[in-house]
Formats: sequence, C-alpha cells, structure tokens
Amino acid sequence: MKKIRIYSGVFLLLSLFILGSCSKNKDALNQSVTNQPATLKSASIIAPFTVFASDFSFPRGLTFGPDGYLYVALAGTGGTDSTSCTQVIPPVGPYKGGNTSKIIKISPSGIVSTVADNLPSDINKLGSTSGVSDVVFIGDQLYALLVAGCSHGNANYPSAVLKVNRKNGKWSVVADLSTYFLNNKVAVPEPDDFEPDGTPYSMVNVKGVLYVIEPNHGEMVKVTKNGKVTRVIDFSAHYGHIVPTVVAVNHGNFFVGNLTVSPFVLGTANILKVTPGGEVKIWETGFSSVLGVAFDKEHRLYVLETSGGGGFIPLTGRVVRLNKDKSRDIIVDKLFFPTGITFGPDGALYISNTGFGPPTGQIVKVAIQYDKDMGDRQDDN
Repeated sequence: MKKIRIYSGVFLLLSLFILGSCSKNKDALNQSVTNQPATLKSASIIAPFTVFASDFSFPRGLTFGPDGYLYVALAGTGGTDSTSCTQVIPPVGPYKGGNTSKIIKISPSGIVSTVADNLPSDINKLGSTSGVSDVVFIGDQLYALLVAGCSHGNANYPSAVLKVNRKNGKWSVVADLSTYFLNNKVAVPEPDDFEPDGTPYSMVNVKGVLYVIEPNHGEMVKVTKNGKVTRVIDFSAHYGHIVPTVVAVNHGNFFVGNLTVSPFVLGTANILKVTPGGEVKIWETGFSSVLGVAFDKEHRLYVLETSGGGGFIPLTGRVVRLNKDKSRDIIVDKLFFPTGITFGPDGALYISNTGFGPPTGQIVKVAIQYDKDMGDRQDDN
C-alpha cells in the first residue's frame, strides 16, 4: 500500500506540472482532431538501455557540449522563500523558492561534475519542483533556460535565458522572459492555472538564435544573443490550451510536441510543424504526454512519452520512433517519468529518466541501429 500511495502522489504532481494541466479540457486541438494511438511494430524492436549516470535531483533537458561532455539541467528541490505577488491558485500554488537548481556535466566515462550551482529553484504545494529546465550551446558558449520569478517564489530572479561560464560557474541573465510574458499576453490564456512568470521548458539553437517553448501560456519565442525576445507563434490562438512542451529542428522547420491537458487521454498528443515564418499545422497525431523530441542522423523523429499508457502511469514512459514509411517503433520502454532526450556524437540516444521522483534521477543510454544505405530519410510533409 505504501508504494501505491507514493506512485499516486507522483501521478498528481506530474499531471499538474508545467501546468497547463487543468481539468477543464478546452483543448481546441483535441476538439478538432480525433486522435488514436498509432499502430506500433512488434515489441521485439525494443532496445535495452544502460544507466549512464545516476543519483541526482530531477534531470530535465540535456545536450552534448563541444568538449564531448553531456550537460544536464537539474530542476533542484525548491526552497523555503515566500513571495507576496500574484501566485498560482491552489492546489498548485503558492510556490516557495530557493537556490537548489544546478547544471551538471557527465564525462564520456560517466563521471559527474558540477558546472554551475545555487541556481533558482521552486517547489509548489504538491511537491513538484522546477528550476533550470534546459541547456543549449551556441558554439562554445553554454546557455540555460530557467523557470523562476516572483510567482515561483524567486522574487530576485526572473524566468530567463541565462549565459553560463563553464569555467567558474558564474551566470547572468541574457533575456528576462518574465517581463516579456507580462507585457505580451497570448490570445487564450488558461485562468485556472495561469503562471504569471511562465514555465519555459525547451530551447534549441538555430544559427546562433535561441528558440524557447513556454507550455503554460502556449507559445514559442525567439531570443537573440543580445537578449531581444520576439514571438514566433502563439499556439493558443490556433488550438487553445494544448500545453506545448518541447521542440526540435529538422530541415529548417520546428517540430513541437505537446503534453495535453487532463484527463490525458491516450493518443491525444501531437507533433506540430512550425515554419520559420510562424505557420503551423498538425504534422503527426496519436502520441501521449510528450516531453521530448529529437531527430537522429537519418532524420527520423523520436518522441519521448513521459507516460505511454494514458494518464500518468509509472514505468510506462517510452520513446517512439516515426519512420519514413510513417510506421512507428517503440525504441525503449518501461521508463519512469522521463523528461528529456538528446542524441550523442556516438549516435546513441540519451534520456533523462525519473525526472520526477521518487527515486533520484538518472541518465540512461540507448544504442540506436542505423542503416548505412538509408541516407536522408525523413521528409517534411
């Protein structure tokens, strides 16, 4: 019975994380498209995974640096600081903040070291935490995506894009996302779980410009190295409250996955294609609770479902690959609420597993099979 209570608690925390996940399903995307889970190939294709590194708190986004190390954002454990500004309404808010988030790096042999620590982190009334949510390189320079701000219990630090010095761990704010969100409202905000400072979750580099996905408001913004923030697309204006979470780039276009809202019906999450000019369409349907997207060197799309069973069910996290012929393979399953994926220079897939506790988080590694004669297989239709 004790294990059941623990898992039920994790279910509730995750279902309200990123938080766009209110019970009122106003999801225009779900209303306009009837999605069904896609037919998957035989389970014999499921690949084993190995633990690359473990025993750290709440891993989220991850990327390989020019030095060959894997850099990982850790959300941290929040803190005890309170703020008096407008907070998220119960049962999620109010938040309490602290400085327990960090960025780590992992050597090719699996040795873990700290790049930057004492970064803002928060914890809500349900025990779910956020802090640094993603990491990206532009050349040799490391950037981090941060969830913070007064509404997250961190009055002195906004939600932001940060510039991080890898040598001494010092960091500075490049772009104040909290102020941008305050001054640039989306068309269809969700009032029942609105996060004033946002919950930016995913970030990619395209030709020296950073593109950020914000799930709670439902938008993608562009951030230049000098800190200018502009909107690329307001997803809420097209689809309502769908909770877009993650982004990958292929052939110059953006591919965005969404979490959806409760009750998290199996197969109702989608992959949206966004052009550089901000045009959007539904590209693929039939996924569940998407928290990661990545393309391999053959341009096949891998989709990380934090729960593949509908709702949020422990040990049903998985990675599904979309093939050139539109068939789908389950690449790995039985993950515990995974929260991010990336490909390494070795062609293997690296996954932030147990991004929401318990127990402590880990990075797992999956070897991927490639066809040397396959070439560039993934089109953009």
